[in-house]
Amino acid sequence: MVTQQHPWSRYVAIGDSFTEGIGDPEPGVPGGHRGWADRVAEVLSRGTEDFAYANLAIRGRLIQQIIDEQVEPALELRPDLITISAGGNDVIRPRTDPDEISARFEYAIERLGRDRATIVIFTGVDVGFSPVFRGIRGKVAIYNENLRAIAQKHDCIVADQWALAEIQDQRMWDRDRLHLNALGHHEVARMVLRALNVENDLEPMKPEPLPDRSWRQARTQDLSWAREYLVPWVVRRIRHQSSGDFITAKRPDAGPYALPTAEAAEAGVHGADASRPLRG
Repeated sequence: MVTQQHPWSRYVAIGDSFTEGIGDPEPGVPGGHRGWADRVAEVLSRGTEDFAYANLAIRGRLIQQIIDEQVEPALELRPDLITISAGGNDVIRPRTDPDEISARFEYAIERLGRDRATIVIFTGVDVGFSPVFRGIRGKVAIYNENLRAIAQKHDCIVADQWALAEIQDQRMWDRDRLHLNALGHHEVARMVLRALNVENDLEPMKPEPLPDRSWRQARTQDLSWAREYLVPWVVRRIRHQSSGDFITAKRPDAGPYALPTAEAAEAGVHGADASRPLRG
């Protein structure tokens, strides 16, 4: 097990479903989802005594909601490492302006930089591989270029999902085609640790070739996906609802990161040690 020392002792993750870990269910952890941020915290906790981790991300949040609801609580925890992934839910909405979203993102970065914590930001995925989101590829690319300029201006680390070819594979994504599954979250965790220059023992994923699908099988799966995920998403947009309504942060306090015990995972409960608060 790699236990390389690194300079961070208090890590706070903010954002939406991507950072919350949706698509990577784990009954024994807070919130019931693990995700890339938990996986990064697990590795970082190995090399630092009294390491503390909080995850304030909530699914469905737009960038202004993340600014309003998560930035100040994150700063109150006095982190020396912050990850923020925001704006994706805004970009995928029709008639939104990536330049306007970027301006809001930069405002968030300016506030998060108050105490000189290390800040990691994320570019969007190259969605060219996805029949569902291929049409907004150019919009995502514009947003990404703006994010890179913001990172350079404010000395942020960029976790470049656009260049992460490993997740441009349908097997890395959950059945809803919007969220990464456990394999995808694992690959993102490996990318973040590389960006932080933290040695780790997470093994690269080497999936087998995609099985062939007949035209009829593919269309049947598309229709099933549309009924289960696309139609409810459209209805929520019409009703101005979010998948994150009435959801709270899974790790609102900075505390030690601990993997769930086998008993907790089997029972689907949260281990007390996994989120014991260490408030700033």
